[in-house]
Amino acid sequence: MPLSMYQAAIPPLLRGLANLSAILDKALLNAESRHVDAAVLLQARLAPDMFPLIRQVQIAADTAKGCGARLAGVEVPSYPDTETGFDELQQRIARTVLFLQGLQAAQVDGSEARDIVMKFPNQTLNFTGQDYLQYFVLPNFYFHLTTAYDILRHNGVPLGKGDYLGGG
Repeated sequence: MPLSMYQAAIPPLLRGLANLSAILDKALLNAESRHVDAAVLLQARLAPDMFPLIRQVQIAADTAKGCGARLAGVEVPSYPDTETGFDELQQRIARTVLFLQGLQAAQVDGSEARDIVMKFPNQTLNFTGQDYLQYFVLPNFYFHLTTAYDILRHNGVPLGKGDYLGGG
């Protein structure tokens, strides 16, 4: 049986968000044990021209909820980017998970050829549903998830590949 659009999109995004949540939990506990102000980690970045951890998490969640909504043909939920702490980032992830879990496979399946249009200030991107998932969503989602992991790892949080991949 071929992989459906729902199977290709929603479970991997949910797993990535669960792993990101666990990584953030581990980071906060580590900061507390080292007496490091959590704000230092939240504002940490790998390079001066890259977004800090807090923005990486926001974008990962936005990418996931945007994917689910666009493939299902429903309005993308809007979240203000006002998080300032780990607890608020966890709430954002939890809202995103609840939204994705609320989507039914029937809403997403068959969206391979759905027209997906994304408007940005300087450009408009046009995709089919399948191309949107394969060439835009998944690379972007994993980029921001990986960058969040890397920022924390670089700052001494004892993370390993198993944290990134998560449990079975």
